[in-house]
Amino acid sequence: MKSGFVAVVGRANAGKSTLVNVLVGEKVAIVSPKPQTTRDRILGVLTTKDYQIAFIDTPGIYRADNLLNSVMQKTTADSCVDVDAIMFLMDAHEGISDTDRALLKKYTALKIPVVLVLTKIDIMPESLLIAELKELAEENVEVVPVSARKNRNIKELIKVVLDKLPDGEKLFEQDIVSDRSEKFMLAEIMREKILLKFEKEIPHGIAVIINKFALMDGGNMYEVNLDVICEKPNHKAILIGKGGKAIKEVSSFARTDMEKFLGKKVFLTTYVKVKEEWRNSTQLLKQYGYEEL
Repeated sequence: MKSGFVAVVGRANAGKSTLVNVLVGEKVAIVSPKPQTTRDRILGVLTTKDYQIAFIDTPGIYRADNLLNSVMQKTTADSCVDVDAIMFLMDAHEGISDTDRALLKKYTALKIPVVLVLTKIDIMPESLLIAELKELAEENVEVVPVSARKNRNIKELIKVVLDKLPDGEKLFEQDIVSDRSEKFMLAEIMREKILLKFEKEIPHGIAVIINKFALMDGGNMYEVNLDVICEKPNHKAILIGKGGKAIKEVSSFARTDMEKFLGKKVFLTTYVKVKEEWRNSTQLLKQYGYEEL
C-alpha cells in the first residue's frame, strides 16, 4: 500500500484547515474566516485499504510580530522536514502574488515532491482560473485546482498526492484520524467560537486552557472547566459582555459542538482571565502548550 506524511502549507487564510478536514472526512482542525486560526501542527489521517496519508496542517505563513507568531512560523518550517510530499496552497481567487511565487520556489528547492493546490475556485470566474493555470505552467510543478467547500477535484488531488508517496506500511492504526487529544480539541472548539463571534484583535490575543475534563453522572456526562485567557482588561469586558451575555452565548455554541465531538452531554464552566502580553512570554507560552523557540 501507499503511505506517507504530507505537509500542508501556505499563506494565512489559504484554506489549509478546511481542505484537511474535507480530505480526512472529519473535522480535525478548527476553521474561521480570520487568518492565524491554526496555531499548531495538527495531523489529519486518511486511511483506506489501499493507502494511508497523514496530512500535517500547519499555521499560515506571514510575518511574525510576537513570540507566539514566531513559534507558529517555526512550527510550519519544522513540519516540512522529513515529509514525503508538500501540498502548497494558494488562494486562487486572490490571484498569484510575488510572495506566493517566492514561497513556491522555497519549497521546490527542498527537493521534496511538491503539489501546488489552487483553492477556493468556487468563488472565482473560470476565465481567471484558466489564466492562472497558464501563468503557473512555467513553474514546473503539478497544479491541482480545488474547492473544499464544493468538494471539487478532491479525488483528483488525492490521486496526485498518492503518486508522490512511497510504498509502505500503515503509519497509524485504522481508526486514528488525528494525533490530537480530546482536551486539545475541546480547547480548539472554544477558540473557534470566539474567532467566529468577535472581531479584530481580540480573538488573536486569546488562549483557551482546559482545567478539568472528566466524566460525571455515572459516565453519562463530561464536566469541562476552562479558562479563556486574554491580554487586556477591556478585552475581558468585551468577551464577557453586558451581564455575561457574550460569554454565555459563545459557551453555548461551544458546548453544542463539544457534545457532538464527544458523543455525550457536556457541563461547561467558562472563566475569562487577563494575562497581559502572554503572547510574548516564553513561560506562559510553554504553560499554555506552545513549544518554545
